[in-house]
Amino acid sequence: MSQINTAGRAGVQSSSPYDVDLVRKDFPILQQKMRGKRFVYLDNAATSLKPQSVIDAEIAYYTTMGANIHRGVYEFSERATLAFDAARESLRAFINVPEDGHIVFTKGATEGVNMVASGWGRRHLQSGDEIVTSELEHHANLVPWQELAREKGLVLKFLPIDPETGTLSLSGIEETITDRTRLVAITAMSNVTGYLPPVKEIVRIAHAHGAIVLVDGAQYVSHHKTDVTDLDCDFLVFSGHKMLGPTGTGVLYGKEACLDQMTPYNYGGDMIVKVYKDRATYRDIPERFEAGTPNVAGVIGLGAAVRYLLNLGMDNVATHERNLIRYLTAAAEDVPGIAVYATSDTEHLGGIFSFNLGDVHSHDTGAILDNEGIAVRTGFHCAQPYMRFLGIPGTVRASLYLYNTTEEIDIFIRALARVKEVFG
Repeated sequence: MSQINTAGRAGVQSSSPYDVDLVRKDFPILQQKMRGKRFVYLDNAATSLKPQSVIDAEIAYYTTMGANIHRGVYEFSERATLAFDAARESLRAFINVPEDGHIVFTKGATEGVNMVASGWGRRHLQSGDEIVTSELEHHANLVPWQELAREKGLVLKFLPIDPETGTLSLSGIEETITDRTRLVAITAMSNVTGYLPPVKEIVRIAHAHGAIVLVDGAQYVSHHKTDVTDLDCDFLVFSGHKMLGPTGTGVLYGKEACLDQMTPYNYGGDMIVKVYKDRATYRDIPERFEAGTPNVAGVIGLGAAVRYLLNLGMDNVATHERNLIRYLTAAAEDVPGIAVYATSDTEHLGGIFSFNLGDVHSHDTGAILDNEGIAVRTGFHCAQPYMRFLGIPGTVRASLYLYNTTEEIDIFIRALARVKEVFG
């Protein structure tokens, strides 16, 4: 796979559309030190840090409400219900949900994929039907389809990746998706390289063949403006913890027609209308898919995260990160022996920088960076098929977000020199 071509840091635009220093003050953990050094957090693809407003929203629930939702007739329960429902409305606005679409709360993107595989796939797919996905996928958007294919006798097909550019070609997409394809499951952004596949074109081609499309937006939604009405995907999953929200929160967006074809993933309280000894009837979408006591505090915190992002502006976030990744890839050209794994198409690249330093194991590089106060992710990043495609066991991954700075990138680049000093 080609490395990104840059000409050094000279002339690279690194300004931000907002005051990054002011934003950083909203994140209390950025005031901490790690290993006695300035804390440089570059593991945002795994999880993001949380602003004080999100922390405060969760605390406020536990200290001023504390009650379950949709059940109590007393004030604190009513207040909790209003806050919970307001979070759903914020998310509808955040991804521009159409009138015939719904937000279903989940524990994260992983649960969302499994809900569709179980509730839609088991009900509608038959032996010989095709599921199309790619080797770019996180295991969460591959293993559920593998298991379903094994169980139902389905055909699992993979969109071809150009080994030179690391991209999906339009011709390859058109050749792979056929009239036997019933579902396409595709990431909107690789968690290994940051590559942004042509999802809108994939949706168009899939729909032309009568297939539905599930988009894994776990990496994308937190960094780019997302409009499901324009995208026209049938399902979209994403995780709250990657977009400033609490862990254990997430969203399954679905068109009403598709959700209406699904059986519930869980059964229990709060999703039923009536229960008899031998049968039960269920509530409307989305409550039908939200059995049991939800993560009320987490959802309220996620609502606060969405409001923070809307206030900052997702176009501004994307611009800031695009400037940072260009600055980083330019700076990395001065690092001897570095191998960068990225698409050569810089216009379709998110804020992820995967690399190795010579023969140094990724875990060793990560350990040295840890000693320098820098947090990165090492290993195969829950994407082993993609690592096999690349012909490597793993990478070091530095992933950027809205609070990172060029100064932190400079610290990171200097720390890579320390790796070379230790391992030669």
